[in-house]
Amino acid sequence: MHEWNNFFKTKKLDVLKKFYLEEIGCTIWLEQADCCIFKFGNMLFGFCDREVIDKCGMITFFYETKQEVDLMYSKFSSTAEDKPKMNPAYRIYHFFAKDPDDRTIEFQWFEEKMII
Repeated sequence: MHEWNNFFKTKKLDVLKKFYLEEIGCTIWLEQADCCIFKFGNMLFGFCDREVIDKCGMITFFYETKQEVDLMYSKFSSTAEDKPKMNPAYRIYHFFAKDPDDRTIEFQWFEEKMII
Protein backbone atom coordinates (compact mmCIF):
# COMPACT_ATOMS: atom_id res chain seq x y z
CA MET A 1 0.00 0.00 0.00
CA HIS A 2 1.33 3.42 -0.93
CA GLU A 3 0.46 6.52 1.00
CA TRP A 4 0.99 10.13 0.01
CA ASN A 5 3.27 12.32 2.10
CA ASN A 6 4.01 16.04 1.87
CA PHE A 7 6.26 18.09 4.11
CA PHE A 8 5.91 21.75 4.96
CA LYS A 9 8.28 24.11 6.77
CA THR A 10 6.97 25.91 9.85
CA LYS A 11 8.09 28.11 12.72
CA LYS A 12 5.15 26.89 14.87
CA LEU A 13 5.55 23.12 15.13
CA ASP A 14 3.95 22.90 18.60
CA VAL A 15 1.01 25.11 17.57
CA LEU A 16 0.44 23.03 14.43
CA LYS A 17 0.62 19.78 16.40
CA LYS A 18 -2.16 20.98 18.69
CA PHE A 19 -4.21 22.30 15.75
CA TYR A 20 -4.03 19.18 13.58
CA LEU A 21 -4.52 16.79 16.51
CA GLU A 22 -7.28 18.62 18.39
CA GLU A 23 -9.07 20.68 15.73
CA ILE A 24 -8.79 18.45 12.64
CA GLY A 25 -8.65 15.03 14.30
CA CYS A 26 -5.39 13.74 12.85
CA THR A 27 -3.13 11.27 14.61
CA ILE A 28 0.65 11.37 14.85
CA TRP A 29 2.16 8.76 12.53
CA LEU A 30 5.79 9.56 13.38
CA GLU A 31 7.42 12.19 15.56
CA GLN A 32 11.08 13.12 15.26
CA ALA A 33 13.26 15.79 16.87
CA ASP A 34 12.15 18.68 14.64
CA CYS A 35 9.49 17.07 12.43
CA CYS A 36 6.05 15.57 12.95
CA ILE A 37 4.17 13.41 10.44
CA PHE A 38 0.39 13.28 10.77
CA LYS A 39 -2.08 10.73 9.46
CA PHE A 40 -5.62 11.45 8.36
CA GLY A 41 -7.46 8.65 6.54
CA ASN A 42 -5.00 7.40 3.95
CA MET A 43 -2.99 10.64 3.88
CA LEU A 44 0.33 11.38 5.53
CA PHE A 45 1.66 14.92 5.77
CA GLY A 46 4.34 16.48 7.90
CA PHE A 47 5.78 19.67 9.29
CA CYS A 48 9.40 20.41 10.11
CA ASP A 49 10.60 23.22 12.37
CA ARG A 50 12.56 25.63 10.16
CA GLU A 51 13.50 29.30 9.92
CA VAL A 52 10.84 30.02 7.27
CA ILE A 53 7.19 29.05 6.77
CA ASP A 54 6.29 27.09 3.64
CA LYS A 55 2.74 28.09 2.67
CA CYS A 56 2.72 26.87 -0.93
CA GLY A 57 0.46 23.96 -1.60
CA MET A 58 -2.72 22.96 0.16
CA ILE A 59 -3.82 20.17 2.47
CA THR A 60 -7.15 18.56 1.55
CA PHE A 61 -9.18 16.51 4.03
CA PHE A 62 -11.75 14.08 2.61
CA TYR A 63 -14.96 13.18 4.45
CA GLU A 64 -17.55 10.49 3.86
CA THR A 65 -20.58 12.79 4.30
CA LYS A 66 -21.57 16.37 3.59
CA GLN A 67 -22.59 16.67 7.23
CA GLU A 68 -18.97 16.08 8.29
CA VAL A 69 -17.86 18.93 6.01
CA ASP A 70 -20.55 21.12 7.55
CA LEU A 71 -19.32 20.20 11.02
CA MET A 72 -15.79 21.24 10.08
CA TYR A 73 -17.17 24.48 8.66
CA SER A 74 -18.85 25.21 11.99
CA LYS A 75 -15.40 24.90 13.61
CA PHE A 76 -13.54 26.97 11.00
CA SER A 77 -16.09 29.52 9.79
CA SER A 78 -13.90 32.36 11.09
CA THR A 79 -11.04 31.40 8.74
CA ALA A 80 -13.15 30.00 5.90
CA GLU A 81 -13.05 31.73 2.53
CA ASP A 82 -16.74 30.97 1.96
CA LYS A 83 -19.50 28.62 3.10
CA PRO A 84 -19.40 24.99 1.89
CA LYS A 85 -20.82 24.60 -1.59
CA MET A 86 -21.15 22.11 -4.41
CA ASN A 87 -18.65 22.33 -7.25
CA PRO A 88 -20.49 20.68 -10.15
CA ALA A 89 -17.36 20.40 -12.32
CA TYR A 90 -15.75 18.02 -9.83
CA ARG A 91 -18.91 16.81 -8.07
CA ILE A 92 -17.55 17.81 -4.68
CA TYR A 93 -18.95 19.68 -1.71
CA HIS A 94 -16.20 21.72 -0.08
CA PHE A 95 -14.79 24.85 1.50
CA PHE A 96 -11.37 26.35 2.11
CA ALA A 97 -9.96 27.68 5.39
CA LYS A 98 -6.56 28.50 6.92
CA ASP A 99 -4.34 26.77 9.45
CA PRO A 100 -2.27 28.64 12.07
CA ASP A 101 0.52 29.23 9.48
CA ASP A 102 -2.06 30.82 7.13
CA ARG A 103 -1.74 27.76 4.87
CA THR A 104 -4.81 26.81 2.83
CA ILE A 105 -6.67 23.73 3.99
CA GLU A 106 -9.67 22.24 2.20
CA PHE A 107 -12.49 20.09 3.53
CA GLN A 108 -14.39 18.09 0.92
CA TRP A 109 -16.88 15.34 0.22
CA PHE A 110 -17.20 13.59 -3.15
CA GLU A 111 -20.71 13.21 -4.51
CA GLU A 112 -19.54 9.99 -6.16
CA LYS A 113 -18.77 7.32 -3.56
CA MET A 114 -15.04 7.26 -2.92
CA ILE A 115 -13.19 4.74 -0.79
CA ILE A 116 -11.07 6.68 1.69
